Amino acid sequence: MAGALRHIALTVEEPEPGDFEWVLLEQGTQWAALKRAKRPVASYAKAMAAGLRALQEMIVDLDAGPREEEAPTQQVKRAQFGFGFGSLK
Repeated sequence: MAGALRHIALTVEEPEPGDFEWVLLEQGTQWAALKRAKRPVASYAKAMAAGLRALQEMIVDLDAGPREEEAPTQQVKRAQFGFGFGSLK
């Protein structure tokens, strides 16, 4: 079964007039930056499109969405002493 759906948002910032940078934010107890553009582009539309591509590249199955990784299941280890008790009468 897939892990829980991650809450990821895409936004665009304008640190300098005419310089647009996409930012992916993930919600935990607060929203925190997950990934961001390495350099600005000249339009909001280009930044938004680049951010959407970055988000899509993170997702293994676009039909299922971004999922948390499942914790590996651990099998219970039982002690074995090299002899059985089935032959005791």
